[in-house]
Amino acid sequence: MRIVLAGIEKTHQLGICLGESLDVPSVLLLEGDLGAGKTSLVQGVGEGLGVSELIVSPTFTLINEYIGARCPLYHLDLYRISPSEVYQLSLETYWEGIETEPGITAIEWSEHMPYKPYSYISIHFTQIDEDIRNVEISMCRYVLPEALSDFFKIKSH
Repeated sequence: MRIVLAGIEKTHQLGICLGESLDVPSVLLLEGDLGAGKTSLVQGVGEGLGVSELIVSPTFTLINEYIGARCPLYHLDLYRISPSEVYQLSLETYWEGIETEPGITAIEWSEHMPYKPYSYISIHFTQIDEDIRNVEISMCRYVLPEALSDFFKIKSH
């Protein structure tokens, strides 16, 4: 499905809707150029989950964990990681709940991943201009909750 989001606040609203609606565990694979809206979306997811901490891109730390909301939010950024280095991160520990509490896993620059989880939502951002983003959303073995389906019908401009 494709939608057009006018303004970064619409991207943030999409994230809030995701945070309020996604089942646990869920994985969001985020792709798009620098400044396209990936981190803004994750900030909205955190707000929708009830995360009280400031959510920032983990470009240098690679992984930020936000605990204490409806469920944990695991925010990963693979911008500086090569596909061969991804294996060392053992990403599956997050989406499979191995050694971590099941939650929402959001992975920026997921195109660097040489493998993917069994089930996920892929969100690709293309920035048209400063305020307009095309967002392409696809699912692999994942069914959107009804609240999200309604969001796309109502908020797609």
